[in-house]
Amino acid sequence: MENQNQIKDKLYGKTLSELQDIVGQHGFPKFTAKQIAEWLYQKSANSFEQMTNLSKKARQVLGDTYEIGLDAYSDRKESVDGTKKYLFQVGEHKYIETAMIPDGERITVCVSSQVGCKMNCLFCMTGKQGFQQHLTTNQILNQLRMIDEWGAITNIVYMGMGEPMDNIDSVLKSLEIITADWGFGMSPKRVNVSTVGVIPSLRRFLDESKCHLAISLHSPYDEERAKIMPVQKAYKIEDVLSLVKQYDFAGQRRVSFEYIVFTGLNDTPKHARAIVALLKGLQCRMNLIRFHEIPDTPLKGTDEGRLQAFKDILNEKGLLTTIRASRGEDIYAACGLLSTKKLVETKGEN
Repeated sequence: MENQNQIKDKLYGKTLSELQDIVGQHGFPKFTAKQIAEWLYQKSANSFEQMTNLSKKARQVLGDTYEIGLDAYSDRKESVDGTKKYLFQVGEHKYIETAMIPDGERITVCVSSQVGCKMNCLFCMTGKQGFQQHLTTNQILNQLRMIDEWGAITNIVYMGMGEPMDNIDSVLKSLEIITADWGFGMSPKRVNVSTVGVIPSLRRFLDESKCHLAISLHSPYDEERAKIMPVQKAYKIEDVLSLVKQYDFAGQRRVSFEYIVFTGLNDTPKHARAIVALLKGLQCRMNLIRFHEIPDTPLKGTDEGRLQAFKDILNEKGLLTTIRASRGEDIYAACGLLSTKKLVETKGEN
């Protein structure tokens, strides 16, 4: 009876080296690990019985000891523009949100890396939720595997709930599985990881992954950035850039900067010129983002005229700049709006 109640370890989210350790513990041939990985990540197996090139004994032992570890979403909302937002439960009264953004033949999935977030940026709903827990590699990859669009995903961005560099171990393992030939086999050029600039973990990401990098900038000035992004007090943007400039972004890998434009705060020609000076010598691009207003913040989005003028100055100075289209705003799936309302509602019931 005790064994029946025992929580089984989940195999989905294990790297090849972790699977090799597992098969070694059970005395299976080493090549069994790669077979399991291919069933998990390429053939979308939902049970051990489907893993037909494994011996019957191996399938029985795996079934007795482990589970695949896939969990369905608990809710789904669809925007008028086709964007979908999925809700996943990841613990008792704990939820995360995942956004799917279609654009022609391109399907981008925006995954979360934490329940809530520690960074407490003034403009972000997730930060106002507070931090509950890190996601496991299983919980990160489950967001991709269990949405309706699984099998058609072309791009992945780590720009959902949480700060990816604050959960670097799970994030790096998930990136390994996504890009490995024994895993999803996706090109690193199709994966973009966002950060506010947590330097120790950022260094690990740059050394251990080839995926694209997106850095949240939002102001070129120390004091101003610190007011809206507390992380600036621990990791100054100049120090973040000093690290990034040690790496090669002239080839396949890309670094971009995210910049939410607020009226009267960071949308002046002076700011634009300071951005160009700050990023001098770094081959990069800038994504300007419209601010989607959230409760309990004094920030307001700039008007379209000033937004366009800001973009024009940056482009004229030689910094490739685009304005990101807002998607899924009506279902709170746009930038900065992800927050598990379900979590708040559940807390209120207790």
